[in-house]
Amino acid sequence: MQASRLIVMKRRLTVKWEDFVLAIRLLERAQIWIAILLLPLAAFMLLPLVYLFNHAFKPLHELFLFPPTFIVREPTTGNFAELLALSESTIVPVSRYIFNSIVVTFLSTIAMVVTGAMCAYPLSKHPFPGSKFVLGLIMLALLFATEAVAIPRFIVIQSLGIMNTYLGHVLPLVALPVGVFLLKQFMDQIPNDLMEAAKIDGAREFTIFMRIVIPLVNPAIATISILAFQSAWGNTETSTLFMQEDAMKTLPFYMSTLTSGLANSVARQGAAAAGALIMFIPPLVVFIISQRKVIATMAHSGIK
Repeated sequence: MQASRLIVMKRRLTVKWEDFVLAIRLLERAQIWIAILLLPLAAFMLLPLVYLFNHAFKPLHELFLFPPTFIVREPTTGNFAELLALSESTIVPVSRYIFNSIVVTFLSTIAMVVTGAMCAYPLSKHPFPGSKFVLGLIMLALLFATEAVAIPRFIVIQSLGIMNTYLGHVLPLVALPVGVFLLKQFMDQIPNDLMEAAKIDGAREFTIFMRIVIPLVNPAIATISILAFQSAWGNTETSTLFMQEDAMKTLPFYMSTLTSGLANSVARQGAAAAGALIMFIPPLVVFIISQRKVIATMAHSGIK
């Protein structure tokens, strides 16, 4: 009897294992077909990047060719040489604009991430009377266009006396409502028991925040860093409104002036194409470096 029972159990286990192997094979085949179907879509999504890189190396006659060409036929670096020549003829060298952009972007990114994390933490883990109302006001800020708050920002910056300073670049960019919302959603998924255990072990609030909460929301921080970097790197508002001295303006502002105020729409188009590529490369590099954490932000929470 025992032998027959063992034989029956062995057969059942064998059948279950075969079903499991079959399901894995079917899943692998489905993934292969999904990948094959997504390849054309991925190639289509890469077309703007391919066009941008080819456009920067087109000679002037190809830039205005009709019908336009997608792939450059006679690649040249003359557009970049023209861009450097234009910068040499100005009072402020292009290196100064690049330096300003690097400093402003670095400081603004750190300020936005730190402010967002410190704002999201009490809203998530230490709710107070009216915390939901405060979060609603923060999300309401997303509805306001940049032009709607330009005048109040100018009044604040002028009243603080920080015109023509790096702080005048950074302060208007500190608030990032999307970052606060995203970090709060991540922090909501951190168990309160974990924080209570840390308090029992003698950890203070700042220690809990830095050594427990921040490491667990790293994927969200990486995503917010990319958003903050893109916002600060491509910003021209602070240079236009708050900086009267050319030496304090940033690279995006300089790039926007290459083709403005000209008598025709042909001059400097090659330099503008090269400048567009230069402006695009840093955000692309930052995204490639942080793409795994961005995907982790979309896929799961900070608790693994």
